[in-house]
Amino acid sequence: MSDRADIAIIGAGAAGLAAAIFAAEAGAGRTGPRIMLLDGAKKIGAKILVSGGGRCNVTHEQVTPEDFSGTPHLVRNILAAFGVDATVRWFASLGVELKREDTGKLFPVTDRADTVLRALLNRCQTLGVEIRTNHRVLSIMSNAAPPTDPDFVIRHDQGECCARRAILATGGRSLPKTGSDGHGWMIAQELGHTVTPTFPALVPLVLAPGMFHVELAGVSQEVVLTTTVTGRQVDRRTGSLLWTHFGVSGPVVMDASRFWTKAKGEGDVVEMRSHFLPGMNAEAVDRWVRDQGAETPRRSVAKLVAMRVPDRFATALCHFLKVEPSTSLGQLTREQRRRVVQGLTSLALPVERDRGWNYAEVTAGGVPLSEINFRTMESRKVPGLYLIGEMLDCDGRIGGFNFQWAWSTGFVAGRGAAKSLSA
Repeated sequence: MSDRADIAIIGAGAAGLAAAIFAAEAGAGRTGPRIMLLDGAKKIGAKILVSGGGRCNVTHEQVTPEDFSGTPHLVRNILAAFGVDATVRWFASLGVELKREDTGKLFPVTDRADTVLRALLNRCQTLGVEIRTNHRVLSIMSNAAPPTDPDFVIRHDQGECCARRAILATGGRSLPKTGSDGHGWMIAQELGHTVTPTFPALVPLVLAPGMFHVELAGVSQEVVLTTTVTGRQVDRRTGSLLWTHFGVSGPVVMDASRFWTKAKGEGDVVEMRSHFLPGMNAEAVDRWVRDQGAETPRRSVAKLVAMRVPDRFATALCHFLKVEPSTSLGQLTREQRRRVVQGLTSLALPVERDRGWNYAEVTAGGVPLSEINFRTMESRKVPGLYLIGEMLDCDGRIGGFNFQWAWSTGFVAGRGAAKSLSA
């Protein structure tokens, strides 16, 4: 055996780096555990560097279990162990001051993701954590047999190593160019874990060519987006929608995308509808159009609609609804008015597909939280094995929530693994 560690962490992303730091800190004050971080990339932290448009949205000012798709009571307990306040203090201790933006997102004051990555790497170096790049882990074999101490043989593309504890932090399948290819789930399955079906989440959606999105590329507007699966509403949220050359993006679409990709992946009939006048129901919109027609009958329907939505969208919507934009309100027929009201309050978005793993910010699905001890993140199936971050069946909405999940699970697992060594 080439070498041996007390704790081997597979995957040096946000969760893995956090776990290494907290494990090393938990062992401070005595002969600390030997901690190795193994990663297949030449340079680690690629996903950190590209996140938040290169600024790294570290967390959000308020994080609750409702911000995640996952087993609520388990998510709640994990977040409670290391929440937003603890995260802010932790980064301050690393020399990274955070600032709050109007959206509630917290970024480093430098507006540079490499500030976050350098701070994490510097702390690892100070604590003596060994980071081994170009060490893609191929398999893990557990030698655990009570009452002996758990022991793992870890085979990687540079040879083998042995560890008393192993933490799986290989991420999901989102942004595969950064090294996330889902291989960690294969390792988890070989060790006895199950993995739920996985789908891209926080991903833009591609619309059918017949839609008017191309001419609106760059236009952003506030909408209410509703997703129904086999006729049942599964999600309804308000936020900013961004029209693009391929379809739709923006926070509200990214957050809702997991429901579309999951339903589509499971073969269900899924539909997305957009309401472009939040705060007004169809009856109120119909009344508004009729009232405006009575007051200003010579105003065009496009100009009326543009009072509440972007001009370009108003014109494009009229064309799409086969209502001439220049039609005066006084000449608008009952059927045309019905189409305009429906278009403004319940327009079906013809989603053809999601944009794929290369554009997904996170993965939906993974190892069920029920197979993990939430107090330590230790596997309930394999003693001494811990699973964290995006490997787990828990994904958050856009805005720093998935990074918070990485810090929280990394904290719980790092401390849990370190403390178990002396138990």
